[in-house]
Amino acid sequence: MTLIQTPPYVPVISVAESRTLADLEAAGGAIEVTVDPDTRNRVDEGRKFVMRCLAEGRPVYGATTGFGPLVGFSGRDADADQCENLLSHLTAGQGPDLPESIVRAAVLARLSSLARGRSGVSVTVLQALAEMLGTSFAPAVPRLGSVGASGDLVPLAHMTQALKGRGHAYAGGVRMEAGDALASCGLRPLELDGRDALGLVNGVSLTAAAAGLAMAQFTRSHRIAGLLTALLADQLGCGTDFSHHHLLDAFGHPEVVEEAADLRAHLAGTRPTGDRPLQEPYTIRCVPQLLGAVRTSMRQAREVILQDLNGISDNPLFFPEHDLVLHGGNFFGQPVAFAADTMTMAVVQTGNLAERQLDLLVDPHRNGGLPPVLATEPGRQHGVQGVQIAATAIVADMRRSAMPASLQSLPTNLHNQDIVPFGTQAALNAFDQVRSLRLLHGSLALALRQAVHVGARRPTAPACAEVMDRLVDEIAPIDPDRPLHEDVRRAADVLDDVAMSGVDR
Repeated sequence: MTLIQTPPYVPVISVAESRTLADLEAAGGAIEVTVDPDTRNRVDEGRKFVMRCLAEGRPVYGATTGFGPLVGFSGRDADADQCENLLSHLTAGQGPDLPESIVRAAVLARLSSLARGRSGVSVTVLQALAEMLGTSFAPAVPRLGSVGASGDLVPLAHMTQALKGRGHAYAGGVRMEAGDALASCGLRPLELDGRDALGLVNGVSLTAAAAGLAMAQFTRSHRIAGLLTALLADQLGCGTDFSHHHLLDAFGHPEVVEEAADLRAHLAGTRPTGDRPLQEPYTIRCVPQLLGAVRTSMRQAREVILQDLNGISDNPLFFPEHDLVLHGGNFFGQPVAFAADTMTMAVVQTGNLAERQLDLLVDPHRNGGLPPVLATEPGRQHGVQGVQIAATAIVADMRRSAMPASLQSLPTNLHNQDIVPFGTQAALNAFDQVRSLRLLHGSLALALRQAVHVGARRPTAPACAEVMDRLVDEIAPIDPDRPLHEDVRRAADVLDDVAMSGVDR
């Protein structure tokens, strides 16, 4: 991603460059997307090739035919009418609106796929998507409707309808009629012909965008999990043998070795008390192995997601240089479905770790003699008791929701889609799970801050002490009791900032 800082500091992204997870996060706000001349020419050549094929009477799915299992029937005669028909029958989603950040990231992902010039869409489509991303406009897209097989058909149809001024959209975070949202952002309704409508909906861009945003946050949360472990171990005065390089080298897993190296960096300078047991609970002792395994899963999932973001998900694809129209299944989102489910499993286990570490910290039998639930006056005050109860509910919800979506194939569409990956649901589930993990980490960080107030030592490792100083500056001690829901979220924000700034290094 090329980021050029120009007043008012709007990121500039070129469609000619590879997409990154940072691009997806940047798309949550206004970005400037540039469409270079080479891309314009490539896309224009692709569209001309499609129109030539149609003029020659060559069969092209979705342009000369009906859609899905109705491929054996002729489509509508006029291109614009064919586009309208496609969008009309697919505008059938249900459920709450997706977060604006996901929808805008999906627009960027779809734009990147179309910019490869293999979809036969108009250059005006690319320009319209780029212009939209330069504003606060976000289509209102319902959560339920995609099976992630022939692309994210239903949600992307809602996205396209909003760009045409139909349905609803957000402008400046306010939900309104799509036409009004377009006008308030200075945008014109999108006009489609040829293969434009099918090109906009016939890919798994929503799946890739949601999975990419989930991975971006999980990357931060994974780092935070290691940092919080170091803070806990330092405050309790634990020894550091569990992260020794000889020990982890012998284990034989490269990512575990990397995780241990990060823990040693966090704990550099710590002074063990010598009062702890010879072997700590697994929530401390086995963290290199646990988070190292998470790192392995993350690495593979990230690679798959980036491949998807930088590939072409559509059908058919057009190769004018070879005079080929190739029909196939590049809209089948199986790779990201598996990657997102793998991510979810890793996220939930990381959440299990945070919840158990919180339980260790509030238990006077295991926390080095600190008061129960870290209350300043147990009985008269209750410290983080409510926070722990909420954390237990959060982790239970995460476990309950961790069933892999990619195993839930159901035939649909008159058995045209006789096996489907449900990648969209897998990706959205991963996105939900990482948001829950943030709250668990915020809960643990709040407890670590409170522990210092009720008698735990301040961390002795400089990196850990610096992070604790940040938490102390941002969050007052719980004395007396007060509502803590906002403090948990504030602690999560502090941790995200630490993870992005590298203050703990």
